[in-house]
Amino acid sequence: MPNLWSPFGRVCFSMCVGVMGTALASPLYPLYQELWHLKPSDITAIFTVYMFGALTSLLFLGRLTNRFGFLPILRAGLILVTLGVLLSMLAWSTAAFVVSRLAIGLASGMITTSASIGLTQLDGRGDMKRTALVTTFAMTLGFGLGPLVGGLIAQWAPAPLFSAYLPSLLLGLMSIYALFRMRLPGAAPLAPPAPGRGLAQWLPSLTLPPRALRRPFWIGCMGAFSAFGMFSLYASLAPSFMRDILPWHGPALSGMSISMILFLSSSVQLLARRVRNKTSAVLGLGALTLCNLLLILTTYTESTPLFMLSVLTTAFGHGLTNLAGMSLVGKVATPGNRAGLLSSYLIVGYLGTIVPILGIGRLSDHFGLHTAIVIFCAVMALLTGTLAAAAHATPEVKPQAG
Repeated sequence: MPNLWSPFGRVCFSMCVGVMGTALASPLYPLYQELWHLKPSDITAIFTVYMFGALTSLLFLGRLTNRFGFLPILRAGLILVTLGVLLSMLAWSTAAFVVSRLAIGLASGMITTSASIGLTQLDGRGDMKRTALVTTFAMTLGFGLGPLVGGLIAQWAPAPLFSAYLPSLLLGLMSIYALFRMRLPGAAPLAPPAPGRGLAQWLPSLTLPPRALRRPFWIGCMGAFSAFGMFSLYASLAPSFMRDILPWHGPALSGMSISMILFLSSSVQLLARRVRNKTSAVLGLGALTLCNLLLILTTYTESTPLFMLSVLTTAFGHGLTNLAGMSLVGKVATPGNRAGLLSSYLIVGYLGTIVPILGIGRLSDHFGLHTAIVIFCAVMALLTGTLAAAAHATPEVKPQAG
């Protein structure tokens, strides 16, 4: 494990803290729903506002890390996400809450890209798979801590829509202080500035690997799409879903179920760090196929054991699929295109949290939550099953030189 006070450790800590606020609100959605009389589609729309912010950040701000270096962008992202958490804590209306989620989304894209690049530059061993593991582990841990801490506080503390945000706010301030006290061990070389002037510097610039590597790259991207989409289903509608089919529910339980997926995902990534990319991809996508089928059965049987098994299978698939995807990006990237490839990969992943979740919200309004979940899971099972077969038929990718 990295030393927390080293530059590498501080960037890990900042990435973890920076993404804590992203899923923190998930177990609180039923409270907001009751307070502001929201429909399921309103909840999914609020959830995807964050994702639109993150996607916008990756599309239009992705060049900032190459231009100014990872540390200034990481500092700016931490300041913005902390301000977003503060606004969430003080939100007096749906509009104010939506603005806070948008700010957190914009900051998330800045943090994940700049911190990932920073960890790559600060890792003296040059082990891309280790760096990918640390990156995904820090991100997953942060995503999991948010709903866990928020849900536990909201269950028993007074003023839950205020007090649930306090830990994330305090940790954000600590992280900002740590980053401004941080000194890089050496001047990390910046990539050449993006061509063009004025608006041209801010226009989207997506990067793809050489043509021979695009098939495995797209399989990795669509695996992230599927894994992000499944997690977003639990994060946006699990509290309402659990309230309908399980005998016990509440912010603590929904927060724990969301966090369980992410903590177990982190554990799976640690255990599978020496597994080949192709094997991780096939097993992960196969697990995502199975978890969708289990969730369909859960909607008809209202079985608690089946629901827990679907959560465990989702965690297994989420961990292996994300590890395979991030490792693949590390393999096919070179120093000149690493930021662009990472942004492209994350953009496809974030689309998985927007398009399917907006769809399930609309379906819920028209056909009911149970029918919407069955349709969602059937489509995702078909997608992930097809991707698993494609990954099995694709040769293992070798690291690129340079």
